[in-house]
Amino acid sequence: MHDIRSIRDNPDMFDAGMKRRGLAPSAADILALDAERRSTQTDMQELQARRNDASKQIGDLKRKGEDAEPLMQQVAAMKDRLASLEDMEKLYGKRLNDLLTSLPNIPADDVPDGKDEDDNKELRRHGRPGLINNPRQHFELGEELGLMDFTRAAKLSGARFTILQGQLARLERALGNFMLDLHTGEFGYTEVSPPLLVKDDIMFGTAQLPKFVDDQFIASRTKSRDELLAEALAHADTADLAALQKGDMTLTDVVANALSRAPTKEDLWLIPTAEVPLTNLVNNEIVDRGQLPLRLTARTPCFRAEAGAAGKDTRGMLRQHQFYKVEMVSITAPDQSQAEHERMVDCAETVLKRLDLPFRTIVLCTGDMGFASRKTYDIEVWLPGQNTYREISSCSNCGDFQARRMNARCRTAGDKQTEFVHTLNGSGVAVGRCLIAVMENYQQSDGSIVIPPVLRDYMGGLERIG
Repeated sequence: MHDIRSIRDNPDMFDAGMKRRGLAPSAADILALDAERRSTQTDMQELQARRNDASKQIGDLKRKGEDAEPLMQQVAAMKDRLASLEDMEKLYGKRLNDLLTSLPNIPADDVPDGKDEDDNKELRRHGRPGLINNPRQHFELGEELGLMDFTRAAKLSGARFTILQGQLARLERALGNFMLDLHTGEFGYTEVSPPLLVKDDIMFGTAQLPKFVDDQFIASRTKSRDELLAEALAHADTADLAALQKGDMTLTDVVANALSRAPTKEDLWLIPTAEVPLTNLVNNEIVDRGQLPLRLTARTPCFRAEAGAAGKDTRGMLRQHQFYKVEMVSITAPDQSQAEHERMVDCAETVLKRLDLPFRTIVLCTGDMGFASRKTYDIEVWLPGQNTYREISSCSNCGDFQARRMNARCRTAGDKQTEFVHTLNGSGVAVGRCLIAVMENYQQSDGSIVIPPVLRDYMGGLERIG
């Protein structure tokens, strides 16, 4: 989310940032709404002051025994006008908030300009693709081994799901455990086991909502009796409670009225990535600056509707509705985030180096970056079966963009002044895609798959699947 004060001070700079994103200028529209809202707030304050003065005069007139009716009528009219102004202020505020939250983050100065992935810049490569005669793709290898089943997965859940069995299922688990051990044991990340279902405001905090609602899965549930009673208490009308105290209403009537206002169902979102719950651990909190950076990691299932990916990678398990990923999240002070970003990329690269998988690292151009990111590095692993590099990790510095949506701040001990934290997230790495890379890069001519040495202890000493 963008800082309205910054836009007031530097509207041309804001529009220049949106232009780099390929968007039309919007500062003028934002400032017009902001001016209307502030003008309405001023009118409300002035009218409230006049109303307060008039109310005092009414009291004086009544004490003197004089006629206060004309002034009372004016106060009543002021009350109606105040209610109207409050509605207008809320409307302008909502429009302004909707506009500010619909616009992507401004790219960092060193992000290359460009329209799409063709304009991304390669920074470095590690390892050389091995010479494999007639390399097969992962789904061919998995099906021939009898350990990867797409037909039964489709019977259970539809397209874009996979069943792994036997040693392939164990290899997927081994990869996730290896990554967690590396990030926690060597890189100082704290392992977290977060909820997989989160509320609306949590999805909003990391900018999955409202813009990317079609890419998400939602789960609804009916609230329990105890929850409904708690909701009833929270939604009880003050007038009803006053009537209850006077004996004019029964408790049953108060609860019934309150329940009519309380929602009986609750919507929760399946997380598209552990970035969502991990980043939101500091939602609406003030963190001691001395504790930063916070480094968190988790291995979780991820759920994505892939609404914008129709027809892409329909064979195999490259693009799934459900997959595992080891996520890294850092919460930093503003002056720490740039160095932390480079460190995070190195952590993700180390995973692939230890597995001896060839990869390249690129920096995304302005037209290919994610909505919340101000700078993103992608790591692409070599897949012999496709004869190309494919993304396996994306590491982004979001600056204070998500922190403003979450109201996540930090403060030095003893100071009153706060500032928004910076948030970073990165795949460390996508477990399913890493499984694909291991299968294809370690495939043998007989269809078997050699286990990378670093994983063999996790596989009970097994050296080959086949």
